[in-house]
Amino acid sequence: MKKAIFIILDKYSDWESACLSSQLNQDEDWQVETASNKNYVESIGRLNTKIDYKIEDIPNNIDLLVLIGGKSWDIKNKALFNVIKKSFDNGIYIGAICAAVNYLAQNGFLNNYKHTGNSKYMMEQFEEYKNKDNFIESQAIKDRNLVTANGTASLEFTNLVLKMINEDSDENIDKMTYMYKYGFYEYCEKYGNPYE
Repeated sequence: MKKAIFIILDKYSDWESACLSSQLNQDEDWQVETASNKNYVESIGRLNTKIDYKIEDIPNNIDLLVLIGGKSWDIKNKALFNVIKKSFDNGIYIGAICAAVNYLAQNGFLNNYKHTGNSKYMMEQFEEYKNKDNFIESQAIKDRNLVTANGTASLEFTNLVLKMINEDSDENIDKMTYMYKYGFYEYCEKYGNPYE
């Protein structure tokens, strides 16, 4: 079974994780687990979440590392840095959204990738960020083993991460995204009723 670890810090953006985690968790080939620097965290929406792993205890055999945005990514944490660096070094699939992308920029992880995020201007303030020419003004973008997205792009983020890991065919992933974006009835008009 493949393992996806979602790193969620205190005051995480719960809506940024909901679609991707639920799609993965419905796939019998994937297991979704959480990690943080605390045993319990609270989302911006005040959802209290019990964590599966402390960051330093994340297992080595993961297939996908997902960094969910929020209000706590201005963090200095050696274990967090090391897990992310190790994932990049080993070619692990990585998805980062919203403030988590800022963390990647601030720590020099985006310097060899095309990427997006909340603001190129914000990233340019980071001393370790040296790649402004590869900032793409898009909701979400995939480059090799990395998907980045801004904080309003949870569906686009989900779409590209699922395609990156080959969770299903691109056509089926696009159909799922269309349904969540435009609703059941518009989906039926375009693709037909999936329950008939």
